[in-house]
Amino acid sequence: MSLMNAARDVRENAYAPYSKFKVGAAIRSASGVVYSGCNVENVAYPEGTCAEAGAIAAMVAAGETRLVEVAVIADSPSPVPPCGGCRQKLAEFADADVPVVLATTDGGRMETTVGDLLPGRFDAGHMTNAS
Repeated sequence: MSLMNAARDVRENAYAPYSKFKVGAAIRSASGVVYSGCNVENVAYPEGTCAEAGAIAAMVAAGETRLVEVAVIADSPSPVPPCGGCRQKLAEFADADVPVVLATTDGGRMETTVGDLLPGRFDAGHMTNAS
């Protein structure tokens, strides 16, 4: 199964009773395993979870910490990029050149990278002087 198909499939499981905006994400870890996640809303906004965060949590729960590819899909007029928080989460586990494919359910597609989504990202290198 392709990464985008995994994201498309998990999108159907999204819990979005309030916004009705379902998002699916899939990531490929360095070992080649695909992890997926969907958005999970909560009546107490902003206590929900983004699809990208769910996929990352599944990867980390399985004992992996590096991702090499990302796919995100939503039913929208144009491809939807990850929110700011998810951009930082992706950057925690991915190199800047990791490809990110953003898609719509009707075939729209945009290709970018983690680095392009979050230029000037904050990373562990900024904390080397911390004691």
